[in-house]
Amino acid sequence: MLVEIFPDYETLSERAYEIVATLIRRKPNCVLGFATGSTPLGLYRRLVEGYRRGELDFSKVVTFNLDEYVGLPPSHPQSYHHFMWENLFQHININPSNVHLPNGMVDDIEVHCDWYEEQIRRAGGIDLQILGIGPNGHLAFNEPGSSLGSRTRIKTLSQATRRANARFFGSEEAVPRHAITMGIGTIMEARRLLLLASGRAKARAVRAMLEGPISAMVSATIVQLHRYAHVLLDAEAASELAYNHHDGISEPFDVH
Repeated sequence: MLVEIFPDYETLSERAYEIVATLIRRKPNCVLGFATGSTPLGLYRRLVEGYRRGELDFSKVVTFNLDEYVGLPPSHPQSYHHFMWENLFQHININPSNVHLPNGMVDDIEVHCDWYEEQIRRAGGIDLQILGIGPNGHLAFNEPGSSLGSRTRIKTLSQATRRANARFFGSEEAVPRHAITMGIGTIMEARRLLLLASGRAKARAVRAMLEGPISAMVSATIVQLHRYAHVLLDAEAASELAYNHHDGISEPFDVH
Protein backbone atom coordinates (compact mmCIF):
# COMPACT_ATOMS: atom_id res chain seq x y z
CA MET A 1 0.00 0.00 0.00
CA LEU A 2 1.21 3.47 -0.86
CA VAL A 3 0.06 6.46 1.19
CA GLU A 4 0.61 10.01 -0.01
CA ILE A 5 -0.15 13.11 2.04
CA PHE A 6 -0.78 16.48 0.38
CA PRO A 7 -1.07 19.96 1.85
CA ASP A 8 -4.62 20.54 0.63
CA TYR A 9 -7.61 19.11 -1.20
CA GLU A 10 -6.77 20.65 -4.58
CA THR A 11 -3.31 19.08 -4.65
CA LEU A 12 -4.80 15.75 -3.64
CA SER A 13 -7.37 16.00 -6.45
CA GLU A 14 -4.68 16.82 -9.00
CA ARG A 15 -2.71 13.74 -7.99
CA ALA A 16 -5.85 11.60 -8.26
CA TYR A 17 -6.41 12.98 -11.76
CA GLU A 18 -2.86 12.06 -12.80
CA ILE A 19 -3.42 8.46 -11.71
CA VAL A 20 -6.81 8.01 -13.41
CA ALA A 21 -5.78 9.87 -16.57
CA THR A 22 -2.66 7.75 -16.91
CA LEU A 23 -4.75 4.58 -16.80
CA ILE A 24 -7.23 5.86 -19.40
CA ARG A 25 -4.40 6.79 -21.76
CA ARG A 26 -2.62 3.47 -21.35
CA LYS A 27 -5.78 1.37 -21.48
CA PRO A 28 -8.57 3.22 -23.36
CA ASN A 29 -11.08 0.42 -22.63
CA CYS A 30 -10.31 0.30 -18.91
CA VAL A 31 -13.00 -0.50 -16.33
CA LEU A 32 -13.30 2.19 -13.67
CA GLY A 33 -15.16 1.95 -10.38
CA PHE A 34 -16.58 5.29 -9.27
CA ALA A 35 -17.60 6.65 -5.89
CA THR A 36 -19.95 9.50 -4.98
CA GLY A 37 -19.77 12.13 -2.26
CA SER A 38 -17.92 15.41 -2.00
CA THR A 39 -14.38 14.00 -1.90
CA PRO A 40 -14.09 12.78 -5.53
CA LEU A 41 -15.65 15.95 -6.99
CA GLY A 42 -12.27 17.60 -7.51
CA LEU A 43 -11.14 14.53 -9.45
CA TYR A 44 -14.31 14.49 -11.55
CA ARG A 45 -13.96 18.18 -12.40
CA ARG A 46 -10.45 17.53 -13.61
CA LEU A 47 -11.55 14.54 -15.70
CA VAL A 48 -14.11 16.75 -17.42
CA GLU A 49 -11.46 19.42 -18.00
CA GLY A 50 -9.06 16.80 -19.37
CA TYR A 51 -11.71 15.65 -21.84
CA ARG A 52 -12.47 19.21 -22.93
CA ARG A 53 -8.77 19.86 -23.52
CA GLY A 54 -8.63 16.79 -25.74
CA GLU A 55 -6.36 14.90 -23.34
CA LEU A 56 -8.81 12.09 -22.53
CA ASP A 57 -11.14 9.86 -24.53
CA PHE A 58 -13.87 8.05 -22.57
CA SER A 59 -15.58 6.42 -25.56
CA LYS A 60 -14.39 2.90 -24.64
CA VAL A 61 -14.25 3.29 -20.85
CA VAL A 62 -16.62 1.10 -18.81
CA THR A 63 -17.78 2.21 -15.37
CA PHE A 64 -19.38 0.71 -12.28
CA ASN A 65 -20.57 2.71 -9.30
CA LEU A 66 -20.29 1.51 -5.73
CA ASP A 67 -23.79 2.12 -4.46
CA GLU A 68 -27.24 3.67 -4.69
CA TYR A 69 -30.06 4.50 -2.29
CA VAL A 70 -33.03 2.17 -2.27
CA GLY A 71 -36.27 3.92 -3.15
CA LEU A 72 -34.81 6.91 -5.02
CA PRO A 73 -35.54 7.08 -8.76
CA PRO A 74 -32.60 7.97 -11.05
CA SER A 75 -34.07 11.45 -11.55
CA HIS A 76 -34.07 12.25 -7.83
CA PRO A 77 -31.54 15.05 -7.16
CA GLN A 78 -29.95 13.03 -4.32
CA SER A 79 -29.71 9.75 -6.19
CA TYR A 80 -26.21 8.65 -7.06
CA HIS A 81 -27.36 8.13 -10.64
CA HIS A 82 -28.18 11.84 -10.82
CA PHE A 83 -24.92 12.73 -9.04
CA MET A 84 -22.75 10.89 -11.56
CA TRP A 85 -24.48 12.25 -14.64
CA GLU A 86 -24.59 15.77 -13.24
CA ASN A 87 -20.95 15.87 -12.19
CA LEU A 88 -19.23 13.67 -14.77
CA PHE A 89 -20.96 11.51 -17.35
CA GLN A 90 -22.98 14.16 -19.22
CA HIS A 91 -19.84 16.24 -19.69
CA ILE A 92 -17.66 13.57 -21.34
CA ASN A 93 -17.96 11.28 -24.36
CA ILE A 94 -18.75 8.11 -22.44
CA ASN A 95 -21.06 5.57 -24.08
CA PRO A 96 -24.20 5.38 -21.89
CA SER A 97 -24.34 1.61 -22.42
CA ASN A 98 -20.95 1.37 -20.71
CA VAL A 99 -22.22 3.09 -17.55
CA HIS A 100 -23.41 0.84 -14.73
CA LEU A 101 -25.11 2.04 -11.57
CA PRO A 102 -27.18 0.02 -9.09
CA ASN A 103 -30.91 0.64 -9.48
CA GLY A 104 -32.62 1.43 -6.20
CA MET A 105 -36.09 1.09 -7.76
CA VAL A 106 -35.98 -2.58 -8.84
CA ASP A 107 -38.62 -4.99 -7.58
CA ASP A 108 -36.23 -7.84 -6.82
CA ILE A 109 -33.09 -6.41 -5.24
CA GLU A 110 -31.39 -9.78 -4.76
CA VAL A 111 -31.71 -10.64 -8.45
CA HIS A 112 -30.51 -7.18 -9.39
CA CYS A 113 -27.44 -7.50 -7.16
CA ASP A 114 -26.55 -10.84 -8.72
CA TRP A 115 -26.94 -9.23 -12.15
CA TYR A 116 -24.64 -6.38 -11.15
CA GLU A 117 -21.94 -8.79 -10.04
CA GLU A 118 -22.28 -10.65 -13.34
CA GLN A 119 -21.87 -7.41 -15.30
CA ILE A 120 -18.61 -6.73 -13.49
CA ARG A 121 -17.39 -10.22 -14.36
CA ARG A 122 -18.41 -9.87 -18.00
CA ALA A 123 -16.51 -6.58 -18.20
CA GLY A 124 -13.36 -8.40 -17.09
CA GLY A 125 -13.32 -7.00 -13.58
CA ILE A 126 -12.59 -3.49 -12.34
CA ASP A 127 -9.14 -2.13 -13.19
CA LEU A 128 -9.22 0.78 -10.75
CA GLN A 129 -11.77 1.31 -8.00
CA ILE A 130 -12.04 4.85 -6.62
CA LEU A 131 -13.07 4.95 -2.97
CA GLY A 132 -13.90 7.40 -0.24
CA ILE A 133 -14.19 6.63 3.45
CA GLY A 134 -17.11 7.34 5.75
CA PRO A 135 -16.70 9.05 9.12
CA ASN A 136 -17.24 5.66 10.80
CA GLY A 137 -14.67 4.00 8.53
CA HIS A 138 -17.04 2.39 6.04
CA LEU A 139 -16.33 1.75 2.36
CA ALA A 140 -19.27 2.32 0.03
CA PHE A 141 -22.25 1.51 2.29
CA ASN A 142 -20.54 -1.39 4.05
CA GLU A 143 -21.50 -0.26 7.52
CA PRO A 144 -19.79 -1.47 10.72
CA GLY A 145 -20.21 -5.23 11.06
CA SER A 146 -20.32 -5.89 7.31
CA SER A 147 -18.75 -9.16 6.24
CA LEU A 148 -15.29 -8.67 4.78
CA GLY A 149 -16.20 -11.21 2.11
CA SER A 150 -19.55 -9.63 1.20
CA ARG A 151 -20.85 -9.14 -2.33
CA THR A 152 -23.23 -6.58 -3.85
CA ARG A 153 -26.36 -6.53 -1.70
CA ILE A 154 -28.85 -4.37 0.21
CA LYS A 155 -27.65 -2.80 3.47
CA THR A 156 -29.44 -0.95 6.26
CA LEU A 157 -27.76 2.40 6.80
CA SER A 158 -26.47 3.21 10.26
CA GLN A 159 -27.74 6.21 12.17
CA ALA A 160 -24.28 7.77 11.91
CA THR A 161 -24.33 7.51 8.11
CA ARG A 162 -27.85 8.87 7.85
CA ARG A 163 -26.91 11.72 10.15
CA ALA A 164 -23.82 12.50 8.05
CA ASN A 165 -25.90 12.53 4.85
CA ALA A 166 -28.79 14.55 6.29
CA ARG A 167 -27.22 17.78 4.97
CA PHE A 168 -28.04 16.63 1.44
CA PHE A 169 -31.67 15.79 2.20
CA GLY A 170 -32.63 18.58 4.57
CA SER A 171 -33.19 16.26 7.53
CA GLU A 172 -32.05 12.90 8.85
CA GLU A 173 -35.57 11.53 8.55
CA ALA A 174 -35.57 12.16 4.80
CA VAL A 175 -32.42 10.06 4.23
CA PRO A 176 -33.29 6.59 2.87
CA ARG A 177 -32.82 3.76 5.34
CA HIS A 178 -31.40 1.26 2.86
CA ALA A 179 -28.94 1.19 -0.01
CA ILE A 180 -27.56 -1.22 -2.57
CA THR A 181 -23.81 -1.45 -2.24
CA MET A 182 -20.88 -3.37 -3.64
CA GLY A 183 -19.59 -5.67 -0.94
CA ILE A 184 -16.12 -5.65 0.54
CA GLY A 185 -15.31 -8.86 -1.33
CA THR A 186 -16.37 -7.24 -4.60
CA ILE A 187 -14.31 -4.12 -3.94
CA MET A 188 -11.23 -6.15 -3.05
CA GLU A 189 -11.35 -7.95 -6.40
CA ALA A 190 -10.55 -4.69 -8.22
CA ARG A 191 -7.01 -4.83 -9.55
CA ARG A 192 -6.15 -1.51 -7.94
CA LEU A 193 -7.74 0.71 -5.31
CA LEU A 194 -7.49 4.49 -5.12
CA LEU A 195 -8.85 5.81 -1.83
CA LEU A 196 -9.26 9.56 -1.28
CA ALA A 197 -9.83 11.23 2.09
CA SER A 198 -10.02 14.93 2.84
CA GLY A 199 -10.77 17.01 5.90
CA ARG A 200 -10.41 16.73 9.67
CA ALA A 201 -13.79 14.99 9.94
CA LYS A 202 -12.20 11.94 8.30
CA ALA A 203 -9.01 11.94 10.41
CA ARG A 204 -10.16 9.41 13.00
CA ALA A 205 -11.46 7.02 10.34
CA VAL A 206 -8.20 7.36 8.39
CA ARG A 207 -6.18 6.54 11.50
CA ALA A 208 -8.30 3.44 12.15
CA MET A 209 -7.99 2.39 8.50
CA LEU A 210 -4.20 2.67 8.32
CA GLU A 211 -3.07 1.98 11.88
CA GLY A 212 -5.82 -0.09 13.45
CA PRO A 213 -6.42 -3.84 13.32
CA ILE A 214 -8.36 -5.27 10.39
CA SER A 215 -11.95 -5.47 11.54
CA ALA A 216 -15.43 -5.81 10.13
CA MET A 217 -16.38 -2.94 12.44
CA VAL A 218 -14.20 -0.63 10.30
CA SER A 219 -14.58 -2.01 6.80
CA ALA A 220 -11.96 0.34 5.32
CA THR A 221 -9.23 -1.52 7.25
CA ILE A 222 -9.45 -4.25 4.62
CA VAL A 223 -7.43 -2.07 2.23
CA GLN A 224 -4.38 -3.06 4.30
CA LEU A 225 -4.63 -6.46 2.60
CA HIS A 226 -4.93 -5.24 -0.98
CA ARG A 227 -1.78 -5.69 -3.05
CA TYR A 228 -2.21 -2.43 -4.96
CA ALA A 229 -3.94 0.08 -2.69
CA HIS A 230 -3.07 3.75 -3.08
CA VAL A 231 -4.31 6.17 -0.43
CA LEU A 232 -4.31 9.93 -1.02
CA LEU A 233 -4.84 12.18 2.01
CA ASP A 234 -4.77 15.88 2.62
CA ALA A 235 -3.01 17.18 5.73
CA GLU A 236 -6.21 17.45 7.76
CA ALA A 237 -7.31 13.88 7.00
CA ALA A 238 -3.82 12.69 8.00
CA SER A 239 -3.66 14.81 11.13
CA GLU A 240 -4.26 12.00 13.64
CA LEU A 241 -1.81 9.49 12.18
CA ALA A 242 0.89 8.41 14.60
CA TYR A 243 3.21 7.23 11.83
CA ASN A 244 4.45 9.39 8.97
CA HIS A 245 3.11 7.56 5.93
CA HIS A 246 4.25 10.17 3.43
CA ASP A 247 6.76 7.87 1.75
CA GLY A 248 4.37 4.93 1.66
CA ILE A 249 4.32 1.75 3.73
CA SER A 250 4.58 -0.85 0.99
CA GLU A 251 5.26 -1.21 -2.70
CA PRO A 252 4.41 1.76 -4.96
CA PHE A 253 1.23 1.77 -7.03
CA ASP A 254 2.00 1.70 -10.76
CA VAL A 255 -0.75 1.92 -13.35
CA HIS A 256 -0.41 -0.58 -16.22
